[in-house]
Amino acid sequence: MDYKKLTKEIKTEIKKTLKKSRYEHSIRVAKMCKKICKRFNLDEEIGYFLGVAHDMCKYYSKEDLTNIVQNHGIEIIQIEKERPALLHGPVAAILLKEKYGVEDDFVLEAIYNHTSGKVGMCDYSKVLFIADKIEVGRPQSTKKYRKALFKLSLDKMTYAVVKENYDFLTNKGWEIYPQTLAILQDLEKRVGEK
Repeated sequence: MDYKKLTKEIKTEIKKTLKKSRYEHSIRVAKMCKKICKRFNLDEEIGYFLGVAHDMCKYYSKEDLTNIVQNHGIEIIQIEKERPALLHGPVAAILLKEKYGVEDDFVLEAIYNHTSGKVGMCDYSKVLFIADKIEVGRPQSTKKYRKALFKLSLDKMTYAVVKENYDFLTNKGWEIYPQTLAILQDLEKRVGEK
């Protein structure tokens, strides 16, 4: 797959379909993905692509998101029924596969799960999940915060970001994905955090 070429194509597309602020967020996530990939010796071009593409379906209507997912036999869980916008990741993965010919499972997994995460995330899924939460436009993402994270292993970095996100949502009283606790417990076992 020529990710450099596809990145240009998707960039042109999202510049037309996303709000300016969301487009700028996507570019910041792409840059952060590239930086994290460099840190962990992963393909920086793929990382950049993930950031550019991750929110490409962010402004699809609730009906379109729901219909596309249902037509592909994907179960919609309660939190997604209440907030269909959360389905933009799975829909983007479907679109990338069907319209753009992306076949790399690790790329599709990362895009599909970038909002919720999942137990046993591949390295590229971790990279995108982290980058989406710590890109420089996020209020909690100070230079000091990012510097501390970049000293950690990829699993520890993922744990720290998932935990911070979990605590933030819990403190706000917002509903969180049911699998988030399972992800935290899985990562705790891997990194030895208690």
